[in-house]
Amino acid sequence: MAVKNTTRVLIVDDSALTRKILREILSSDADIEVVGTAMDPYVARTKIKQLNPDVLTLDVEMPKMNGINFLKNLMRLRPMPVVMVSSLTQKGADVALEALGLGAVDYVGKPDVTSAASLTDYSEEIISKIKMAASIKHAPVPPTSMLKAGHSPSEKAISNISLKKNSAHAIVVIGASTGGTEAIREILASLQPDSYSLIVVQHIPSAFSTAFAERINKASALDVCEARDNQKILPGHAYIAPGDQHLKITRDKSDDSYRCKLDDGEPVNRHKPSVDVLFKSVCISAGSNAVGILLTGMGSDGAIGLKEIHDTGAITIAQDEQSSVVWGMPGEAVKLQAADFILPLDKIAGKVTTLMKKDSN
Repeated sequence: MAVKNTTRVLIVDDSALTRKILREILSSDADIEVVGTAMDPYVARTKIKQLNPDVLTLDVEMPKMNGINFLKNLMRLRPMPVVMVSSLTQKGADVALEALGLGAVDYVGKPDVTSAASLTDYSEEIISKIKMAASIKHAPVPPTSMLKAGHSPSEKAISNISLKKNSAHAIVVIGASTGGTEAIREILASLQPDSYSLIVVQHIPSAFSTAFAERINKASALDVCEARDNQKILPGHAYIAPGDQHLKITRDKSDDSYRCKLDDGEPVNRHKPSVDVLFKSVCISAGSNAVGILLTGMGSDGAIGLKEIHDTGAITIAQDEQSSVVWGMPGEAVKLQAADFILPLDKIAGKVTTLMKKDSN
């Protein structure tokens, strides 16, 4: 009888209560084995050598050495999938975003023991993220110019694709989830202010979205902000969806401009904000005067929306498998034949720039 493979997890947290709760949650899943716990990075270092875990959960604030410094050393000496456990506060947001930049796969908040319902939701979240992290292979990435055969249309065959522009300025919409904070930062840092606007939905907690927008703004020549309701969308600006509301784009016919519309509706595809909600609104408001981009992420949010953008005659881009942390969302879009271009992350900003230059000629 074949032995069932399980995901081996080491929990690193200075709180005995948190270690106990995380152990109970993760051990409740038959596919996960908690092989040990550690109260600080020095104990963790020894146990990683002894136990060889598949995934690490890592607290941010710990005695002797904080989680960020430990993560830096870990990624240099023994790279492995890490899920950060961070308080959902401004300070926690700053540290978690820094950790993602250092190579952490994802993050979760601290478990809330005051509510059975929230603990149930939390259990589902951390279990799914641990399993996702275990599927990631921290191996050298192949050259990003090499796409898998059959995955991408040839550049030559679709070199004549261009925006079917109407009177309003063009809109670039971006959706992402797991791995997306760094992917979005890389793209926006590579763009210069131009005659188009960017609208971004990243699956992120509400406590993190302001810090995320501020972090991107510091890295980019664009003017980047967290979107506000009824905010006018200006060329050369980028707007990040708040972490607890859907973001839609509406058209103001009085001056032929676009505006941000925040929506406090129910989650879509289990997410709020949802990429599909943004993409579908762009179909209505901008039509073919748009570029839709779907980046790394777990699940399928945004795949149907990208297909709808594609079917309006707009241009669509999906991140390729090799450069994605998780090829869930863009992979689903490719299955739907929703992407005109399937590109490695470091080629996407250049493609946007080329498309916009072509459109302005």
